[in-house]
Amino acid sequence: MPFDFSRDDIQRLAEAYLIPWAINIVTALLIFLIGRLISRILINVLGKILQRSKLENILIEFIQSIASALLLLIVIVASLDQLGVNTTSLIAILGAAGLAIGLALQGSLQNFASGFLLLLFRPFTTGHYIEAGGTAGVVKSIGIFASTLTSPDNKEVVVPNSSIYSGNIINYSALPTRRVDLSFTVSYDDDIRQVKTLLTQVVNADNRVLQNPAPTIAVSELSNTGVCFVVRPWVNTTDYWPVLFDLTENMKLAFDNNGITIPFPQMQLHLNDKLETNEAV
Repeated sequence: MPFDFSRDDIQRLAEAYLIPWAINIVTALLIFLIGRLISRILINVLGKILQRSKLENILIEFIQSIASALLLLIVIVASLDQLGVNTTSLIAILGAAGLAIGLALQGSLQNFASGFLLLLFRPFTTGHYIEAGGTAGVVKSIGIFASTLTSPDNKEVVVPNSSIYSGNIINYSALPTRRVDLSFTVSYDDDIRQVKTLLTQVVNADNRVLQNPAPTIAVSELSNTGVCFVVRPWVNTTDYWPVLFDLTENMKLAFDNNGITIPFPQMQLHLNDKLETNEAV
């Protein structure tokens, strides 16, 4: 039997259901569109503020992405709430899903947190020579989850950020100057005043050695094999390895030209020529 709807019934149905639903849908769409517009404005403002703070571009982009996702989630929840959806249950489901994903990706989240801190506090940057995470090399890139180093023998090493941030970080490029530490041992038969003069001449002959602070040249130890000298000049960080190699070679040549002996490890054995023998009774 066909349904017989009068005009009044249709009007009451529209007023009771259709019109409120239509209003809610339109309002939800307006909330979503206006919310998205406001979110983009806020993200742009956030980006300009972060750029003034001179953070790394990858960190700025990452913070903007996280903020954009959070704002989008808020806008979606507000739109669904306008449609009458139980957003409390939805938030609880999203929270439980986030917890499960976090437990499953615990190691990745540690790398992520460490990468965020590395980019935020910047203990090193690209181009620096560092020792961290059980390796050493020039920093090629700093990512959210891992950093890439180039070793001195030109190997690419990818190190998880958690390994870097959880241990000691030695940055050899952070400061403009470095001290070159050299040590030499000469024979007890050599004149230590002559040796000190030679060492001073070799150091002063290299114009890459800085005079402030002044180089240190001193006797450090009287060892079993000879007299030990320390030579500690200061140089620009970029000159460290060339100066180290050149001074080592030039000092050996200076020793050879002036008859200074570098002793080998040795042991003296004293024999008693009177041997005692036991006589049988």
